[in-house]
Amino acid sequence: MRILGIDPGTGILGFGVIEASNNKAQLVDAGVIRTPPKQDAAIRLQTIFEEMTDIIVQSKPTDMAVEKLFFAQNVTTAMTVSQARGVVLLAGQQAGLSIAEYTPLQIKQALTGYGRAEKKQIQEMVRVILGLDKAPTPDDCADALAAAITHSMTVR
Repeated sequence: MRILGIDPGTGILGFGVIEASNNKAQLVDAGVIRTPPKQDAAIRLQTIFEEMTDIIVQSKPTDMAVEKLFFAQNVTTAMTVSQARGVVLLAGQQAGLSIAEYTPLQIKQALTGYGRAEKKQIQEMVRVILGLDKAPTPDDCADALAAAITHSMTVR
């Protein structure tokens, strides 16, 4: 199964694609989509949608795992991240992907067994599970891969 993991954001959106089979996961592709902060919101969302569509076409995932929004300290940030999530979900739906959503707590628990794990612990577990020489960077990319790994563990 090929899984596209997403850590949603408007300025930086992390993505990670893994191939999961026989209780093993292998890195296929990972990175971030960046949009300029001063750019019009509609243009930023269009960029995210177009780049997500390209990533889906190139990597050919069957499933998409998206991190759920789980903070509300800044309402403006929550709203823009929600808009980015909507665009991502639309791209996945239009591509016919099976879509699952996971809270940060579920992701942390799946990877470390502890729901309050630190970012460094998540990055290290992503590195170990995927057999990488170093932890993926930036954090957004590692978080996206963590979502994909969580999905692989959940559906097996």
